[in-house]
Amino acid sequence: MPKGLQKKGVIRRNKMLLAAVQMFLEKGYDKTTTAAIAKKAGMAPSSFFAAFKDKEELLLTLVQQMFNSQFENAEEFLDEQKDPLILYGIETALQLHITELSEPIRELYVMAYSLPTTCEYIYKSTAEKLCKIFADYMPEAEAKDFYEMEIASAGITRGFMAQHCHMYFTIEDKIKRHLQCCFTLYQVPKEKQDAVIRVVLAADLQSAAQKLIEDTIQKAQQGFEVVMTTGGAKGAWKKA
Repeated sequence: MPKGLQKKGVIRRNKMLLAAVQMFLEKGYDKTTTAAIAKKAGMAPSSFFAAFKDKEELLLTLVQQMFNSQFENAEEFLDEQKDPLILYGIETALQLHITELSEPIRELYVMAYSLPTTCEYIYKSTAEKLCKIFADYMPEAEAKDFYEMEIASAGITRGFMAQHCHMYFTIEDKIKRHLQCCFTLYQVPKEKQDAVIRVVLAADLQSAAQKLIEDTIQKAQQGFEVVMTTGGAKGAWKKA
Protein backbone atom coordinates (compact mmCIF):
# COMPACT_ATOMS: atom_id res chain seq x y z
CA MET A 1 0.00 0.00 0.00
CA PRO A 2 1.36 3.46 -0.87
CA LYS A 3 2.75 5.31 2.14
CA GLY A 4 0.47 7.85 3.73
CA LEU A 5 -2.68 6.50 2.11
CA GLN A 6 -5.69 7.42 4.24
CA LYS A 7 -8.82 5.37 4.94
CA LYS A 8 -10.72 6.91 2.00
CA GLY A 9 -7.86 6.09 -0.35
CA VAL A 10 -7.65 2.50 0.89
CA ILE A 11 -11.38 2.04 0.37
CA ARG A 12 -11.16 3.45 -3.15
CA ARG A 13 -8.23 1.19 -4.08
CA ASN A 14 -9.93 -1.89 -2.67
CA LYS A 15 -13.20 -1.14 -4.47
CA MET A 16 -11.28 -0.72 -7.73
CA LEU A 17 -9.36 -3.93 -7.11
CA LEU A 18 -12.51 -5.93 -6.41
CA ALA A 19 -14.21 -4.55 -9.53
CA ALA A 20 -11.11 -5.30 -11.61
CA VAL A 21 -10.85 -8.87 -10.36
CA GLN A 22 -14.48 -9.51 -11.27
CA MET A 23 -14.11 -7.95 -14.73
CA PHE A 24 -10.74 -9.52 -15.50
CA LEU A 25 -12.18 -12.97 -14.75
CA GLU A 26 -15.16 -12.27 -16.99
CA LYS A 27 -13.69 -10.32 -19.91
CA GLY A 28 -9.92 -10.60 -19.61
CA TYR A 29 -7.31 -7.88 -19.18
CA ASP A 30 -7.33 -6.21 -22.60
CA LYS A 31 -11.10 -5.79 -22.89
CA THR A 32 -11.42 -4.32 -19.40
CA THR A 33 -10.96 -0.55 -19.41
CA THR A 34 -10.15 1.68 -16.46
CA ALA A 35 -13.46 3.49 -17.03
CA ALA A 36 -15.36 0.21 -16.87
CA ILE A 37 -13.56 -0.75 -13.65
CA ALA A 38 -14.46 2.59 -12.07
CA LYS A 39 -18.09 2.29 -13.18
CA LYS A 40 -18.41 -1.22 -11.70
CA ALA A 41 -16.84 0.12 -8.48
CA GLY A 42 -19.56 2.78 -8.41
CA MET A 43 -17.24 5.72 -9.04
CA ALA A 44 -16.43 8.23 -11.76
CA PRO A 45 -13.89 7.22 -14.45
CA SER A 46 -11.37 9.77 -13.13
CA SER A 47 -11.47 8.12 -9.70
CA PHE A 48 -9.51 5.17 -11.06
CA PHE A 49 -6.40 7.34 -11.44
CA ALA A 50 -6.71 8.55 -7.88
CA ALA A 51 -6.35 4.92 -6.82
CA PHE A 52 -3.83 3.56 -9.37
CA LYS A 53 -1.45 5.15 -11.84
CA ASP A 54 -2.78 2.92 -14.61
CA LYS A 55 -4.24 -0.52 -15.26
CA GLU A 56 -0.80 -2.11 -15.17
CA GLU A 57 -0.20 -0.89 -11.62
CA LEU A 58 -3.52 -2.42 -10.57
CA LEU A 59 -2.53 -5.70 -12.22
CA LEU A 60 0.76 -5.62 -10.31
CA THR A 61 -1.15 -5.41 -7.02
CA LEU A 62 -3.27 -8.37 -8.07
CA VAL A 63 -0.24 -10.37 -9.23
CA GLN A 64 1.49 -9.83 -5.89
CA GLN A 65 -1.52 -11.22 -4.05
CA MET A 66 -2.01 -14.15 -6.40
CA PHE A 67 1.64 -15.20 -6.41
CA ASN A 68 1.75 -15.18 -2.62
CA SER A 69 -1.38 -17.35 -2.58
CA GLN A 70 0.14 -19.73 -5.15
CA PHE A 71 3.17 -20.30 -2.96
CA GLU A 72 1.01 -20.88 0.12
CA ASN A 73 -1.19 -23.36 -1.76
CA ALA A 74 1.84 -25.18 -3.13
CA GLU A 75 3.25 -25.66 0.38
CA GLU A 76 0.13 -27.61 1.36
CA PHE A 77 1.19 -30.41 -0.99
CA LEU A 78 4.66 -30.89 0.47
CA ASP A 79 5.53 -34.08 2.26
CA GLU A 80 7.48 -34.26 5.50
CA GLN A 81 10.78 -33.94 3.64
CA LYS A 82 9.72 -30.55 2.24
CA ASP A 83 11.72 -31.08 -0.93
CA PRO A 84 12.16 -27.59 -2.47
CA LEU A 85 12.07 -29.06 -5.98
CA ILE A 86 8.60 -30.43 -5.31
CA LEU A 87 7.51 -27.01 -4.06
CA TYR A 88 8.81 -25.45 -7.28
CA GLY A 89 7.12 -28.12 -9.38
CA ILE A 90 3.79 -27.79 -7.58
CA GLU A 91 3.74 -24.00 -7.76
CA THR A 92 4.64 -24.05 -11.45
CA ALA A 93 2.10 -26.74 -12.30
CA LEU A 94 -0.55 -24.90 -10.30
CA GLN A 95 -0.13 -21.86 -12.54
CA LEU A 96 -0.56 -24.01 -15.63
CA HIS A 97 -3.73 -25.51 -14.20
CA ILE A 98 -5.07 -22.04 -13.39
CA THR A 99 -4.58 -20.83 -16.96
CA GLU A 100 -6.70 -23.73 -18.23
CA LEU A 101 -9.71 -22.67 -16.13
CA SER A 102 -10.86 -20.03 -18.64
CA GLU A 103 -9.57 -17.88 -21.48
CA PRO A 104 -9.83 -14.61 -19.48
CA ILE A 105 -7.66 -16.15 -16.75
CA ARG A 106 -5.17 -17.40 -19.33
CA GLU A 107 -4.92 -13.90 -20.78
CA LEU A 108 -4.49 -12.40 -17.32
CA TYR A 109 -1.53 -14.65 -16.54
CA VAL A 110 0.05 -14.20 -19.96
CA MET A 111 -0.18 -10.43 -19.47
CA ALA A 112 1.40 -10.75 -16.04
CA TYR A 113 4.37 -12.47 -17.71
CA SER A 114 4.50 -9.81 -20.44
CA LEU A 115 4.13 -6.32 -18.95
CA PRO A 116 7.29 -4.55 -17.67
CA THR A 117 6.34 -3.96 -14.02
CA THR A 118 4.68 -7.32 -13.44
CA CYS A 119 7.54 -9.13 -15.17
CA GLU A 120 10.08 -7.39 -12.98
CA TYR A 121 8.15 -8.37 -9.86
CA ILE A 122 8.03 -11.99 -11.02
CA TYR A 123 11.74 -12.01 -11.90
CA LYS A 124 12.86 -10.58 -8.58
CA SER A 125 10.54 -12.49 -6.27
CA THR A 126 11.11 -15.80 -8.04
CA ALA A 127 14.89 -15.36 -8.30
CA GLU A 128 15.09 -15.10 -4.51
CA LYS A 129 13.41 -18.51 -4.20
CA LEU A 130 15.52 -20.04 -6.96
CA CYS A 131 18.70 -19.35 -5.00
CA LYS A 132 17.44 -21.70 -2.28
CA ILE A 133 15.73 -24.24 -4.50
CA PHE A 134 18.56 -24.90 -6.94
CA ALA A 135 21.63 -23.99 -4.89
CA ASP A 136 22.70 -27.65 -4.57
CA TYR A 137 22.59 -28.15 -8.33
CA MET A 138 24.29 -24.86 -9.22
CA PRO A 139 26.68 -24.22 -6.30
CA GLU A 140 28.69 -21.57 -8.15
CA ALA A 141 25.66 -19.53 -9.23
CA GLU A 142 25.07 -16.16 -7.58
CA ALA A 143 21.90 -14.11 -7.07
CA LYS A 144 22.57 -12.28 -10.34
CA ASP A 145 22.78 -15.59 -12.20
CA PHE A 146 19.44 -16.80 -10.85
CA TYR A 147 17.79 -13.49 -11.74
CA GLU A 148 19.01 -13.76 -15.33
CA MET A 149 18.01 -17.41 -15.57
CA GLU A 150 14.56 -16.57 -14.22
CA ILE A 151 14.12 -14.29 -17.24
CA ALA A 152 14.64 -17.39 -19.37
CA SER A 153 12.42 -19.73 -17.32
CA ALA A 154 9.68 -17.09 -17.11
CA GLY A 155 9.72 -16.92 -20.90
CA ILE A 156 9.29 -20.68 -21.01
CA THR A 157 6.40 -20.44 -18.57
CA ARG A 158 4.69 -17.72 -20.60
CA GLY A 159 4.95 -19.82 -23.75
CA PHE A 160 3.41 -22.88 -22.14
CA MET A 161 0.65 -20.80 -20.52
CA ALA A 162 -0.33 -19.29 -23.86
CA GLN A 163 -0.61 -22.70 -25.53
CA HIS A 164 -4.04 -24.30 -25.17
CA CYS A 165 -4.30 -27.90 -24.04
CA HIS A 166 -6.06 -30.39 -26.31
CA MET A 167 -6.37 -34.13 -26.79
CA TYR A 168 -2.83 -34.39 -28.19
CA PHE A 169 -1.33 -31.99 -25.65
CA THR A 170 -2.95 -32.64 -22.29
CA ILE A 171 -2.36 -30.69 -19.10
CA GLU A 172 -0.21 -33.60 -17.91
CA ASP A 173 1.90 -33.32 -21.09
CA LYS A 174 2.21 -29.58 -20.60
CA ILE A 175 3.31 -29.86 -16.97
CA LYS A 176 5.79 -32.64 -17.68
CA ARG A 177 7.41 -30.88 -20.64
CA HIS A 178 7.50 -27.52 -18.90
CA LEU A 179 9.17 -28.91 -15.78
CA GLN A 180 11.66 -30.88 -17.87
CA CYS A 181 12.68 -27.66 -19.63
CA CYS A 182 13.04 -25.68 -16.41
CA PHE A 183 14.76 -28.41 -14.42
CA THR A 184 17.24 -28.92 -17.25
CA LEU A 185 17.92 -25.18 -17.28
CA TYR A 186 18.79 -25.38 -13.58
CA GLN A 187 20.93 -28.49 -14.06
CA VAL A 188 18.77 -30.94 -12.12
CA PRO A 189 19.72 -34.56 -12.96
CA LYS A 190 17.17 -36.43 -15.08
CA GLU A 191 16.54 -39.07 -12.40
CA LYS A 192 15.61 -36.37 -9.92
CA GLN A 193 13.49 -34.58 -12.52
CA ASP A 194 11.49 -37.73 -13.18
CA ALA A 195 10.91 -38.38 -9.47
CA VAL A 196 9.66 -34.84 -8.82
CA ILE A 197 7.44 -34.79 -11.90
CA ARG A 198 5.75 -38.03 -10.78
CA VAL A 199 4.88 -36.44 -7.44
CA VAL A 200 3.60 -33.27 -9.10
CA LEU A 201 1.39 -35.13 -11.58
CA ALA A 202 -0.12 -37.17 -8.74
CA ALA A 203 -1.32 -34.05 -6.89
CA ASP A 204 -4.90 -32.78 -7.25
CA LEU A 205 -3.96 -29.39 -8.62
CA GLN A 206 -7.19 -28.85 -10.54
CA SER A 207 -9.10 -28.35 -7.29
CA ALA A 208 -6.29 -26.22 -5.89
CA ALA A 209 -6.37 -23.98 -8.96
CA GLN A 210 -10.08 -23.35 -8.62
CA LYS A 211 -9.68 -22.70 -4.89
CA LEU A 212 -6.96 -20.13 -5.53
CA ILE A 213 -9.19 -18.12 -7.86
CA GLU A 214 -12.02 -18.27 -5.33
CA ASP A 215 -9.62 -17.14 -2.58
CA THR A 216 -8.47 -14.23 -4.74
CA ILE A 217 -12.05 -13.02 -5.13
CA GLN A 218 -12.68 -13.46 -1.42
CA LYS A 219 -9.57 -11.49 -0.48
CA ALA A 220 -10.57 -8.71 -2.84
CA GLN A 221 -13.96 -8.58 -1.13
CA GLN A 222 -12.41 -8.57 2.33
CA GLY A 223 -10.07 -5.77 1.35
CA PHE A 224 -13.06 -3.49 0.96
CA GLU A 225 -15.41 -4.88 3.60
CA VAL A 226 -12.88 -4.97 6.45
CA VAL A 227 -12.00 -1.30 5.98
CA MET A 228 -15.69 -0.37 6.03
CA THR A 229 -16.38 -2.29 9.25
CA THR A 230 -13.22 -1.63 11.23
CA GLY A 231 -12.29 1.87 10.13
CA GLY A 232 -8.63 0.88 10.27
CA ALA A 233 -6.85 1.36 6.97
CA LYS A 234 -3.52 -0.08 8.01
CA GLY A 235 -4.90 -3.20 9.69
CA ALA A 236 -7.46 -3.81 6.99
CA TRP A 237 -4.89 -3.80 4.24
CA LYS A 238 -2.90 -6.46 6.05
CA LYS A 239 -5.99 -8.65 6.39
CA ALA A 240 -6.80 -8.21 2.72
